[in-house]
Amino acid sequence: MIGRLIALLFFAREVAHREHLKTRSYAEHVALNEFYDAIVGNADSIAEAYQGRHEIIEDIPMISMDLTGGPADKLEKILTAVEKIRYTAVDKTDTTIQNLIDEAIAQFLSTLYKLKNLK
Repeated sequence: MIGRLIALLFFAREVAHREHLKTRSYAEHVALNEFYDAIVGNADSIAEAYQGRHEIIEDIPMISMDLTGGPADKLEKILTAVEKIRYTAVDKTDTTIQNLIDEAIAQFLSTLYKLKNLK
């Protein structure tokens, strides 16, 4: 399940980058750029910490989701999927790695604020 969590973060980066390139809004352009630059670092930190405590993540699948709407709608759907599996991917008691997942979720939330409120 940890591989799927990492895959979702990679997928979010891909979606954000594509949305970044097609937006006509400067505020969206900047917010999405900040997101896709940061979320891969979040994913990397989570994966490395997990592998330091457990084992090498052998399978990070390629995933896709049926996404509609604007950039905020798409990132919210991915965020929901991340939040749904976080405790099956990493035990709740593993607070070090859960804190790293919190940082990735915070990146989503900060970006959602910017996409929804800064025009």
